[in-house]
Amino acid sequence: MNDRYDGYAGGDQYELVGYDEFGQPVYRQVPQQPPQGQGYDPYGAQPQGYGYDPYATGQQQPVQSYDTGQQPPVSPYDTGQQQAVSSHDTGQQPPVPPYDSYAPYGTGAPGAAGTSSTPYNPYGQKQGRAGAASTGQQPRVAEQTAYIPQQAGPAEGGERRADRDYRTEQFAFVEEPEEDSEDVIDWLKFTENRTERREEARRRARSRVLALVVVLALVAVGGAGYLWYAGKLPGTSSEGKAGKTTAVGAQNRDVIVVHLHNTKGGGTSTALLVDNTTTKQGTTVLLPNSLALTDDNGSTTTLAKSVDEDGSSGTQDAIDTVLGTNIQGTWRLDTPYLNNLVELVGNIDITTNADVPDPDAKKKGEPPLVKKGEDQTLSGKMAVAYATYRASGEAQNAQLERFGQVMQGVLRKLSSDKQAATTTMQTLAQILDPPLTDQDLGAFLAKLADLAKGGDYKTALLPVQQDGTLSESASDSVVKDVLGGTAKSPDASAAVRVGIKNATGKKAATEQARVVLVNGGYTFLDSGTATAAQSVSQITYADAAKKNDALEVAKTLGLPTSSVKKGTVTSNADVSVVLGQDYEASSGSTG
Repeated sequence: MNDRYDGYAGGDQYELVGYDEFGQPVYRQVPQQPPQGQGYDPYGAQPQGYGYDPYATGQQQPVQSYDTGQQPPVSPYDTGQQQAVSSHDTGQQPPVPPYDSYAPYGTGAPGAAGTSSTPYNPYGQKQGRAGAASTGQQPRVAEQTAYIPQQAGPAEGGERRADRDYRTEQFAFVEEPEEDSEDVIDWLKFTENRTERREEARRRARSRVLALVVVLALVAVGGAGYLWYAGKLPGTSSEGKAGKTTAVGAQNRDVIVVHLHNTKGGGTSTALLVDNTTTKQGTTVLLPNSLALTDDNGSTTTLAKSVDEDGSSGTQDAIDTVLGTNIQGTWRLDTPYLNNLVELVGNIDITTNADVPDPDAKKKGEPPLVKKGEDQTLSGKMAVAYATYRASGEAQNAQLERFGQVMQGVLRKLSSDKQAATTTMQTLAQILDPPLTDQDLGAFLAKLADLAKGGDYKTALLPVQQDGTLSESASDSVVKDVLGGTAKSPDASAAVRVGIKNATGKKAATEQARVVLVNGGYTFLDSGTATAAQSVSQITYADAAKKNDALEVAKTLGLPTSSVKKGTVTSNADVSVVLGQDYEASSGSTG
């Protein structure tokens, strides 16, 4: 609380009008009062507030009053209007002594001589004592008028002192507005946030750069590893002999054999579908029917005979033995199913090399079913006719190559999606040879279809010699490079292959000759039965180096050596024998 001071001694008068928001008093100057019209000023020459002048110099004019026994109410906050005091008391009021402005609040001023002092009543009410009523003295009204802030407060003990010491509680302090401090805090937060964001951006940038470097390093290492594994890096190429063998042997291949059976014209066509998962290369390897195989009895036979007699399982094993492959399954594709397959894929587009007549044509000279030319669109029926067509005088390989064209055209039109390809195979409703299933075949063909669409597919013919054996070029170009196998060509110490044709007129003669030859260490080849009986047996050899072998075969069968001569031999045979009616089983078995 601030000490208030009511003893302002200046010439101007001020009055209290209220307090500001900090609790400090607010004053204003009291306007001058015009002279009263009653002929006298009961408060002297100066306007007085309720019987005294708090700002007078100490001289007080006597106040005459006619006491009626009632005191008008006095407001502690005078607005400047001076109320006239009327009284009917004819007694003269005692002079009012000067008000000691430094007296404590609530004490009365000393009265005139012969009068007693009464306590000060700040509300101007009549005292209960009789003395106050009889004297008619108007008590002094204490007004709580605070000092003007510009003036010095009263000195303690009634003395004025300009250098008064003030206590802390006498002052009111205005707190600093919080807006300034809030602005400072906000600015600090803003600058701190900007710094943190910059640092975070730098950290993120460093992380991105580091991640990019790691990814690039992994890609580089992976690419180099793949090129090294595929033998495409400089110095690791498979062009050299040793490098070539190692690289080819490390490659992985999936192989399925497909046999096309011509249900109308007869005959079969065989091909290997190869998916090299290492080099991402697909190949159709065409196998001639004259390829020499070994049957279940250990006898040498041809591929065509093996398919007809030994079936799918025996032929698959025989091919693996000759080519050194690992075939995963056999797909028997009859011509009606080939027709449906081409229709399911939406026809095929291939370049044909011959005009193919319509097999159902009733008259000669009708237009061909398939025309020779590039980008020919073939339906199912046209594809079957082209795949099985063999012109008069053409080798079997010509027809085999047409079959390869049709298979590659089907793969280009087949879906590369495994599920879609499997659905196509299931729609064919084929009964496949175990262990091959629709799912396995569909997934395998889908991968080949993807390679065929991308241009990573080719067709190769396996070169076979006249006797059905594999040549050295076949071993290098197809068996090793494409199939990754090893051809088992016969060597000098191999058993002599003897082809037997029965012209005795007795069916049992063939079996008797087979037993004799096998017991003698020869390889038996069944050359069939002659259409007409022959009285004299004949033994021929094509290679002069096989003359001695032919003489030994004649002795083993009990035939005269004069029957041996140089001539043509049957396919895949070193020595050919035509059994005549002069052949006796007993002589062969004993001799």
